[in-house]
Amino acid sequence: MTTPQESRSATNTAVQQRPFRQALAVMALLLVVGTTRAADKAVAVLQTPDDGIQPQAVVDANGVLHLLYFKGKPIGGDLFYVRREPGKERFSEPVAVNSVADSAMAMGSIRGGQLAVGKGGRVHVAWNGTTRSTPKDSPTGTPMSYARLNDAGTAFEPQRNLMQGSFGLDGGGTVAADAQGNVVVAWHGLKLGGEAGEENRQVWIARSTDEGKTFAAEKPATAKATGACGCCGMGGFADAKGNFYFLYRAAGAKVHRDIYLLASGDRGKSFEATKVHPWEIMACPMSSEAFAEGPDGVVAAWETDGQIYTGRVAASKPEVGQATAAPGAARGRKHPAVAFNARGEMILVWAEGTGWQKGGALVWQVYDKAGKPTAEKGRIDDGIPVWGLPAVVAGPDGGFVILH
Repeated sequence: MTTPQESRSATNTAVQQRPFRQALAVMALLLVVGTTRAADKAVAVLQTPDDGIQPQAVVDANGVLHLLYFKGKPIGGDLFYVRREPGKERFSEPVAVNSVADSAMAMGSIRGGQLAVGKGGRVHVAWNGTTRSTPKDSPTGTPMSYARLNDAGTAFEPQRNLMQGSFGLDGGGTVAADAQGNVVVAWHGLKLGGEAGEENRQVWIARSTDEGKTFAAEKPATAKATGACGCCGMGGFADAKGNFYFLYRAAGAKVHRDIYLLASGDRGKSFEATKVHPWEIMACPMSSEAFAEGPDGVVAAWETDGQIYTGRVAASKPEVGQATAAPGAARGRKHPAVAFNARGEMILVWAEGTGWQKGGALVWQVYDKAGKPTAEKGRIDDGIPVWGLPAVVAGPDGGFVILH
């Protein structure tokens, strides 16, 4: 049986082979950009470095690309962080995120790491942990793990379990951070000592006001009884004004699997829940959600019944406007990612045909400033590996970079 130390050693050996793989990846990226550029627009497709999966990418206000990815066994592996400075072609050397080897999970594609960049460019990561990192008699069971980049930006501080009064973590949690030092980690679970059942699950919020140095004990995000879809993920986001948003899937009466928005206008102190999109199904679709901010505000993206939808988050009240379906027939579409470039154009990316222990296609569609689909779209069959999902950011030249 492989020990945690042996597992991390094997991972580090693979990491040492990164420079050659990175050079090939950068060459491929440049080739894609060179062949698809038109009127200073391009969609570049880049494989996640180091043969990693489940990329999570953020470009900060200084143009630095921050990237998180998973390596190892789906039931227990490791998270790594790299960054690429503006004007550079290569990513930095990878930094291990989880301090306990094999304590991150990838199964289901919705339990992996989530990335946020906050005050001063500090990186925050939250993920579904494994019981390897908690005592055997822990009442919370599987932990909601969190780690932040240290002050020097050279390593991540030891991981922490933020679950104190909740248990039954199943679907993935998420994290959001603003420029003022507020950090909010969210997940769904049951209250310790409470009644079981998806209809009794709640979204829990743990908030920090000191850049993740300390967190208050978790509390329910809202008193509204919506339930929470056990094996579905969550998406989190903080906009430029410091408003916090989370998307999750409900489970009222076990069949009302509606998408809900949690919105906070007081930097994560309190949240209001609003139904976004209904879906009645007696099953768990294992879905995920995403956000991005453009010139006209924040856009949310989610899956309903095999189709990907987007909607604009209202600036004056906690709700999402009209749901707009991605062009084309719904064919098992999941795991949306969304980004805006400097011109206000939007790209929507998703996986198609993925499932349990099954990869699928990578698909994307670009929209103009008015929100209309353009001729720029694409599809790569087998572009999503098993347990994978896509990420996308705006490129420095007005284009977009998809990672898969």
